[in-house]
Amino acid sequence: MLYKNYNKAMYNLCLRIVGDQSDAEDVLQVAFVQVFTKIKEYRFESTLGAWIKRIVVNNCINHLRKNSLHFESIGDNDIAVVDDEPVSFNVQTIKLAINQLPEGYRTIFCLYILEGYDHSEIAQILGITESTSKSQYSRAKAKLCQILRENGSINLIYQ
Repeated sequence: MLYKNYNKAMYNLCLRIVGDQSDAEDVLQVAFVQVFTKIKEYRFESTLGAWIKRIVVNNCINHLRKNSLHFESIGDNDIAVVDDEPVSFNVQTIKLAINQLPEGYRTIFCLYILEGYDHSEIAQILGITESTSKSQYSRAKAKLCQILRENGSINLIYQ
């Protein structure tokens, strides 16, 4: 019952973070084994879904670390300015563009935008500094705009 209620949402979370269907399935399986073995440790401090989500995210991060997740070191001059002018996109176009992001960018982007973690939480989860999380997020947005522009989805995003 627990698996049935949460597996689809948690699979989608895995897929967004690891970016590969087969890897997402593997990570999900490992995560649910942990959920079932640690269920007695659940302390009701958060919702059950949030507790499961934390286990899944941690397993995704561990998977990426095992497969050489790297964060780029950047200087202040490397950060592109993004125009916040509203643009309309097809959901599938955005999903495809997100999947084209490098793993480090995609991970931080998904945790921040799609999962609602703040930069201090992301830093703690990934074992990086908060400023690295912020700069990688900024780079992810810029790269996403570049991908969308190259695909013809937007004409001009940067100044």
